[in-house]
Amino acid sequence: MTLKLNPEAKAVYRSIREEIRRRLVLPGSSSMLDRFEPTSDREEILRRQTYFRRSLPRIRPELKGQIARVRPIKFRRDYLHDRILIVDEGELERALNLGLCEVSTGLEDSEDYSLVLSTVGYGIDVELVPSQIAPELYIMPLWENRETLNALARIGELTGEGSVALEILRKLDGLGEVMKKRKLLDGLEELVAAKERELNEKISEKLEKFSLTLSGKELLDFLGELKAGNYEAIFRHFGEVEGEILDMINEAEDELSEKLGVAVELFSREELYPVAVPPESVEMLREELERELKVELYLRSREILENVRPLLPVLREELARVNELDFLQAIKEFTEGFSFPELQNGGIAFINGKHLFIESPQPVSYVVGEKPENFGVPDSDVIHNERVVILTGANSGGKTSLLELMTQITVLTHMGLPVPAEKAWVEPLDELFFFRRKRSTYGAGAFETALRSFVRALKGSGRKLILIDEFEAITEPGAAVRIIGELLRIAHEKGFYVVIVSHLGEDLRKELPFARVDGIEARGLDEKLNLIVDRQPVFGKLGRSTPELIVESLARRKRGKEREIFERVLRAFGRS
Repeated sequence: MTLKLNPEAKAVYRSIREEIRRRLVLPGSSSMLDRFEPTSDREEILRRQTYFRRSLPRIRPELKGQIARVRPIKFRRDYLHDRILIVDEGELERALNLGLCEVSTGLEDSEDYSLVLSTVGYGIDVELVPSQIAPELYIMPLWENRETLNALARIGELTGEGSVALEILRKLDGLGEVMKKRKLLDGLEELVAAKERELNEKISEKLEKFSLTLSGKELLDFLGELKAGNYEAIFRHFGEVEGEILDMINEAEDELSEKLGVAVELFSREELYPVAVPPESVEMLREELERELKVELYLRSREILENVRPLLPVLREELARVNELDFLQAIKEFTEGFSFPELQNGGIAFINGKHLFIESPQPVSYVVGEKPENFGVPDSDVIHNERVVILTGANSGGKTSLLELMTQITVLTHMGLPVPAEKAWVEPLDELFFFRRKRSTYGAGAFETALRSFVRALKGSGRKLILIDEFEAITEPGAAVRIIGELLRIAHEKGFYVVIVSHLGEDLRKELPFARVDGIEARGLDEKLNLIVDRQPVFGKLGRSTPELIVESLARRKRGKEREIFERVLRAFGRS
């Protein structure tokens, strides 16, 4: 059963939701708020309180940073173009329905594919299940989301619940070498070009240091051979440096082979300087590497998946749980210093309640309806379990803020959440009405609208809390006393709880002996000529609105003719 709220009460509820929502770090967590709409069901409120009492103590401040690192891990059913699946005729339809790769019943179609999988003895043996045909679709999302897995592992540590993410990460370590090769393949052209530059620099340095030294006889023999056209003599004398250059080329290719994991022969042995790698050689190497890498990635992914597959359902649960943890950390942050209210029969009461949206608010204690035994607030002995209360007192004294605070505490209680008070007692209600005075609206139309709204609140029966802010402001005082008096009688007869802010407390007290009149008063002016107000209402005492203090403040602030006028008005109060 949902707690019924009028528009102003709904606005308070929306403000509370927004305060919680802005503390969430994951977009998907806001849907959790929908599960905690205000309810009138006492048992449901108690279940929610039990849930939060059990869950919130486990939420540690460090969780928020880890939750922010979590991203969804999505396993997609993609079509892979690098492989073909060979099956017999009886398996063809089932294999096609998997929709994972090309399917055939003949090996002759497999020539252009890096991976040949088969259920009939060709290529790599597989069963007709996605985990064997396309294990990369499971493993690659895990590899790409190692940051999320690390965060889940840390979250499990912080909550004491543990995590399968740690075991998955350990298994994924086996993919490290393959992914390193994949990264090298992505930069193959740059890798070969860098080795080419390095090799040419070494050869250039070697040639710069080379010198040919011959004895006199050797020089005569050398010149004779050249005259006879025997040019092999030149290569004999340069053979030593040529051998060194070839050694450098072999060494460079060995280094590339070790890095890439395949035998590499890229550099020409005919033109030794400058050495160059033809683009087509690089492309052929790329194709060879890609083919081998796809096979290696497939085999390693399949091996890892066999180990981690039983853990994936638990991983999904952990990912879903992160949204709940995000919601709980937002609730804990929002309700820091709050307390869980006791559910009672007999109205609403609280000690040292603090308005949610006022900076450094003065704590206020209040009660409408039955006073709890351990209410323990000074001067509360005059409270006699009145269901109808008239709140009077100073302008800007906090009367409207008190109604807002009562609305906040009531809404939070019905959400199952802690409330901003040292202690609180709240009766589960069926309806909550908060009528905030619209200060720019006056006249017959406004009066009619307000009157109709108030009457709608009085219709029917059930457990209702009705909070009204200065109803009389939109009609003349004489009529207001009669109208408000009769409406409050109806509320009293029906057993509703009502708090009404009014400057007609004296008149209403005479009309309504069953109602309690509480007052908030200004005590004077501070050194800056601001009102000094104790926002804690005095129970059973009419509060003066103290307009004379406002006039005094203005008289002391102004100069010249304006001051003279304010001083004359102040003398009318006997305060000049």
